[in-house]
Amino acid sequence: MDQCEVGWNDLALAPEVAAGGAEAAEATMGIDLVAGGKSKRTKRTAPKSNDIYLKLLVKLYRFLVRRTGSKFNAVILKRLFMSKVNKPPMSLSRLIRFMEGKENKIAVIVGSITDDTRVYEVPALKVAALRFTERARARILKAGGECLTFDQLALRAPLGQNTILLRGPKNAREAVKHFGRAPGVPHSHTKPYVRAKGRKFEKARGKRNSRGFRV
Repeated sequence: MDQCEVGWNDLALAPEVAAGGAEAAEATMGIDLVAGGKSKRTKRTAPKSNDIYLKLLVKLYRFLVRRTGSKFNAVILKRLFMSKVNKPPMSLSRLIRFMEGKENKIAVIVGSITDDTRVYEVPALKVAALRFTERARARILKAGGECLTFDQLALRAPLGQNTILLRGPKNAREAVKHFGRAPGVPHSHTKPYVRAKGRKFEKARGKRNSRGFRV
């Protein structure tokens, strides 16, 4: 009989125990990050690329940031982490325009330097970049300038002294022209995706200012 009584008591207490357990579980419940819950940190802490030369530069600039505390080095390190889209190239013409009157300083671009055939005269420029196209490098060197790598820059300007930090145009890509408000709606300057530019392909006469008139 004693065993039976103990059994009934246990059954009577079971709902209370279950309720207490549920409350405890609710109190300690967290976010399942593995299942794609809260994203705590979205900024990059390392480059996605497996380029060993880029990884060596990251290692060098991590050291410089830690030992110098220079904001210039911190910006360079952050830009080395960026995706290719966020490291746009810069043309020689744009570089010349930005460096006008600053020829004694070093232009620093975390990206590529490309040639521009529309430019006839290239001044003597000191440029540090991730890469140079063959023609851009040849024209800079021929003008008496210098094409520096980032490890050479670290030796010459470990704190970023006497430098000008530049960036290429991030939104100059063809793909960016298609972003924004839908093509055809008022005040939209978005480029439509069209098969062809023929008579019957999105000419929209009467619906767009550039096509006669707009209703």
